[in-house]
Amino acid sequence: MAWHEPGGNKPNDPWKGKKSGNQGPPDLDEVLTNLSKKLGGKFGGGRGGRGGNDSDVMKFGGGLVVIIALLVWAFSGLYTVREAELGVKLRFGGFVDNVQPGLHWKPTFIDEVTPVDVRSVSSMPTSGFMLTKDENVVRIEMDVQYRVTDPYLYLYSVMNPEDTLLQAMDSALRYVVGHNTMDNVLTSGREQVRSETWQELSNIIDPYRTGLEIVDLNVQLARPPEEVKDAFDDAISAQEDEERFVREAEAYAREVEPQARGQVKRILEDSNAYKQKKVLDAQGDVARFNLILPEYTMQPEITRKRLYLETIEKVYSNTSKVLVDIEGGNNLMYLPLDKIMKSTPQTSTKSAFSDSNRSSRAPVSSSPSSSRERTDRFTSGSN
Repeated sequence: MAWHEPGGNKPNDPWKGKKSGNQGPPDLDEVLTNLSKKLGGKFGGGRGGRGGNDSDVMKFGGGLVVIIALLVWAFSGLYTVREAELGVKLRFGGFVDNVQPGLHWKPTFIDEVTPVDVRSVSSMPTSGFMLTKDENVVRIEMDVQYRVTDPYLYLYSVMNPEDTLLQAMDSALRYVVGHNTMDNVLTSGREQVRSETWQELSNIIDPYRTGLEIVDLNVQLARPPEEVKDAFDDAISAQEDEERFVREAEAYAREVEPQARGQVKRILEDSNAYKQKKVLDAQGDVARFNLILPEYTMQPEITRKRLYLETIEKVYSNTSKVLVDIEGGNNLMYLPLDKIMKSTPQTSTKSAFSDSNRSSRAPVSSSPSSSRERTDRFTSGSN
């Protein structure tokens, strides 16, 4: 089919006049015109010509884009700060305030919020070989625990707060170790090194205003170099033995001292009792003498003899020897084994000689006179 009719210059549109058969796409101008009519000219559109319809459509499209952009901008400002965080709000680069946890809104491209964890405790280790006051080398490993207290200072006061803290801790630890001896660092002075390092570290980082707070500081390892470790272990063992011996000596002293004090007290009590006994005995002798003196003045010979006999009786009562006077014969002296055995502590010997003691006492039972009579005769004979 020819696109030009015979005798004319206008093109023959194959799609024109065939809309009823849905054989081609709809006309764009017609679609825009119908849309403009439905909106009722809200954007300044009238029932003018075709140029007016195009202008209305452009205005409508621009308004729609603006509305969508505003909605996107508004929704983009919503943000959430978690429970353990604080938000640092900046407005055009200047600090405004800290944002508390929760759901918030900010104007995008105007305010900027950076959340920072302020509750979690972080850990940072450091270690190295260090020179002590007595010019020995020790290896120390220390761990510092910290948390953020000021999020704004933490973000914008220094370039790298963690690196600043690490360098400050290394400097503080070397300063403290350099002012202590090796034995103090490795044995009994660890707690002192820890507390001094903590104090020195706080003094170093405070002027930097890093926004960090030191929670704890622990000395995890302190030991000499491997080359001298054996010798140092021997020295440590000797020190431990010394401390053990000192504790044992103190325990022995605590045990013996009360016993010695008890013995001293007992001796003092015995001495006081002995003193009182002697004083009382002396007083009794004086009283007895005062009673005998008048009798002796009246009858001196009888009193003297009675005193002599009492003394002899007392002396012979404390001896194991017995003098037997037999009429018509020589005096016979013998030792009574039963009294001797009673005075000895060995019971076995006493039982062994019990029968012989009974036989040795036979002559005494056959004597016609008593022991007191024999004593009287002996004393009278001697006078």
